[in-house]
Amino acid sequence: MGQALLLADAKVNCYSNTTCNTGLPTVAANQANLAIAMQLVFGIVGAVAVIVIIVGALSMVSAQGEPQKVAKARQTVIFAVVGLAIAVSAEAIVTFTIGHV
Repeated sequence: MGQALLLADAKVNCYSNTTCNTGLPTVAANQANLAIAMQLVFGIVGAVAVIVIIVGALSMVSAQGEPQKVAKARQTVIFAVVGLAIAVSAEAIVTFTIGHV
């Protein structure tokens, strides 16, 4: 419990321009840490989207020409491709934004 109190040392300016202990922890995050975390998140989302594309393609192949199954598999692949495009675009936007701050 003593260590938790040592980490809670965020300071703010009080009314008389002196620093006050708020009891909030100090965060040591920077742009590099944020970039790594976001790349990890978008990488996982992209990998899941690729897996869903593969599953949709396999179900399309195994549908054996049944229109309802083929339509459902096609819809799965389309949604997964849209999700992958959004994940790639989001990573590009975050990388561009972090790089220009």
